[in-house]
Amino acid sequence: MIELSSKQRKLLEKYANSIDPVVIVGGNGVSAGVTEKVLQSLECHELIKVKFNEFKDEKYELTQGLVESCQATLVRIIGNVAILYKACEERENRRYEKELSKLA
Repeated sequence: MIELSSKQRKLLEKYANSIDPVVIVGGNGVSAGVTEKVLQSLECHELIKVKFNEFKDEKYELTQGLVESCQATLVRIIGNVAILYKACEERENRRYEKELSKLA
């Protein structure tokens, strides 16, 4: 988990603006399957959106649990959508690292 500056958060929000949610939290809440899907999605995309169709009142607590279990970074929660970021394991596959490091 990394700490993002406000400029880094704004940059990631800008990139997240054009992507659709890849994980949807429904009636079962944040189950092991949802956590696994978040992990897989972060490995593939680095930057994802998680939409809360249910449990909207608990979205902050549930997102914090996802962030901790996936070792990701919360960029922002906008409405019922959480934006999560986790840098790719392979350094050559990282999409946002160069631009983020300029803003650090």
